[in-house]
Amino acid sequence: MPVGTQGTVKTLAPYELLDAGVEILLGNTYHLYLRPGDERIANFGGLHKFMRWESPILTDSGGYQVFSLNALRKIDDEGIIFQSHLDGSRHLFTPQRVIDIQGNLGSDIMMVLDECTPYPCDRGYATKSNERTLRWAQNAKDYWHNIRPVHGHEQALFGIVQGSVYEDIREISAQALIGMDFPGYAIGGLAVGEPAGERNRITDFCTDMLPSEKPRYLMGVGTPTDILESITRGVDMFDCVIPTRNARNGTVYTSEGKLIIKAGRYQNDAEPMDMSCGCYACNNFSRAYIRHLFNASEILGLRLATLHNVYFYMQLVREARKRILNATFLDWSEDLISKWKEEGKGETERDKEHEGTEVHRHKGKK
Repeated sequence: MPVGTQGTVKTLAPYELLDAGVEILLGNTYHLYLRPGDERIANFGGLHKFMRWESPILTDSGGYQVFSLNALRKIDDEGIIFQSHLDGSRHLFTPQRVIDIQGNLGSDIMMVLDECTPYPCDRGYATKSNERTLRWAQNAKDYWHNIRPVHGHEQALFGIVQGSVYEDIREISAQALIGMDFPGYAIGGLAVGEPAGERNRITDFCTDMLPSEKPRYLMGVGTPTDILESITRGVDMFDCVIPTRNARNGTVYTSEGKLIIKAGRYQNDAEPMDMSCGCYACNNFSRAYIRHLFNASEILGLRLATLHNVYFYMQLVREARKRILNATFLDWSEDLISKWKEEGKGETERDKEHEGTEVHRHKGKK
């Protein structure tokens, strides 16, 4: 799911996302609640009509943003009192209030309010936090069950497994949420700074417990390698800002590995970013031209890089699905990951050399 935090995937129009094969977007409750406001969006007929996106939308509960933006002021069993990062105003998120906000947004999949623990996190705090998250999940589920459908629109509600890197706490969380019988389940509290090995271990542990007939969603992951490794472990759904954020910073992902399009070695390169890619950018423009756009601070460069990365990610997961169905996924994914890692070693060394050259040249100009 490309991330459209504030009702838009940065630099791209809805038709471009559809052309790239996108089937579902992620929006964020915290940001849309603060600006332009969930009630204003409801007056326009919901987020689908407001942003002119007819395909499905998943909205995160906003709990992660409250913590990641350092907006937390007070947390208790009732909910979270936080301060807006925009104007400092104070607000209260409760499990029920978050359901109401997402009801106004009219998303197709809603997330329960949860507490995302940081990494590292001691066992005592992880236990207390998980107990609170489970109480919130039950409150949200009960409230959702009593008021559905919200505003005439049927919405699914997913529970979120928490517990940091502790398997016994994760098991308590997963089993309790399974008992609440949510339509789908997310694995939260990962991709927050823990080593990749720890993330993979906990992901594997959680997917082994969560029902395979319901969607299993790993929140906030990740790179192409992360996605393939997580699919191997049974994950069905992902969201991450990496493909769009990195594109705007000049990093694109290709069938041969990561490519820093701003690098000087591409200034005379007539090849597309990815010879194997069928996106609009790769079908029409050279690496040299896109590098020029970035160096000239032209918005088109950001748009073309973003369009390519989104297209690449969509093709990657579409191919993964085909490979699963014809029982060739494991060999295919292992070969790709191995190739990307080898290419990444050389890319890192070349980037270091390029970085030193660029710094020296800019200092000379000054």
